[in-house]
Amino acid sequence: MKAIVYDSYGPPGVLHTAELEKPVPGENEVLVRVYAASVNFGDLLARRVRDVSSRDFHMPSLFLLMARLDFGLRKPRRQILGSEFSGVVEATGKAVTKFREGDPVFGYLGQKMGAYAEYFCMPENGVLAIKPEKISHEEAATIPMGAIMAIYLLREKGNLQPGNKVLVNGASGSIGSAAVQLLKHHFKTEVTGVCGTRRTAYVKSLGADKVIDYTREDFTQQAETYDLVFDVLGKSSFAQCKRVLKPDGRYLLASFKLKQLLQMMGTRITGGPSGKKVVCAFAPGSVGDLIVVRDLIEAGKLTTIVDQAFPMEQAAEAHRYVEEGSKKGSVAIRLA
Repeated sequence: MKAIVYDSYGPPGVLHTAELEKPVPGENEVLVRVYAASVNFGDLLARRVRDVSSRDFHMPSLFLLMARLDFGLRKPRRQILGSEFSGVVEATGKAVTKFREGDPVFGYLGQKMGAYAEYFCMPENGVLAIKPEKISHEEAATIPMGAIMAIYLLREKGNLQPGNKVLVNGASGSIGSAAVQLLKHHFKTEVTGVCGTRRTAYVKSLGADKVIDYTREDFTQQAETYDLVFDVLGKSSFAQCKRVLKPDGRYLLASFKLKQLLQMMGTRITGGPSGKKVVCAFAPGSVGDLIVVRDLIEAGKLTTIVDQAFPMEQAAEAHRYVEEGSKKGSVAIRLA
């Protein structure tokens, strides 16, 4: 089989195609024929994890060390990137009961990765579900991670009520774009999205009631106040956002440093100023949430916009395009 591999850390040019042995599913595994995979932040990070500084890493430094140990200190332990995918079940192990040969599926491999290949195996009880019928494989491959992270964090940590006012800082990325749609169509809130100039129209098309271009306006200096500020990449701070949070409002972070963890503990103990709290949380990524996401897609409440889909031979160009920051929507790699 063909796969997109990398033998050393570095710029997009380290990616190239290679011929590898086709895997065979174990007793409780399915063999997936991959039709498409996404290019997301995790793929870019893993490709250059050796050279990422703690300042550029959006989590505590300990997690960066753990990532380097996991992926390999000097060179990659895993040669194949790709955590989100869509494809078809080609074969199943003897004990598999949830899926059959020919089932169209989509899912999320997490840090294990491996979707940048024509085939891979995964456990049937992994984050895997039947693909929504109404979207393409390219679209299905770019939605799992952002959507399951967003729906978990908003449901479990957002403390949301219909009619609440919510601001999403980083509204054009995979988690942010899913959050905008979920907040509008699932949680029934009023949504303000914050993004750069090139992506304002994209965020507006997702259903945001208002879009703020951060290059022209600072949302922390405006008169508008919110029940929840959801900062996807931790680009703002609690000190800045306190003034735009309503009493008992929450400052929710999907990416955070040690400072924010300490602030969360402090506001939890003291109640925070006017009940305003910092909330830091990980989203585990579950098959249950993926099934909820699939149902929301089928109901027309959640979608994704694919900016470009590259053939597998142009994987380096796909990564380069995403890193340039000019994309308006998601980017996929076609493997079939």
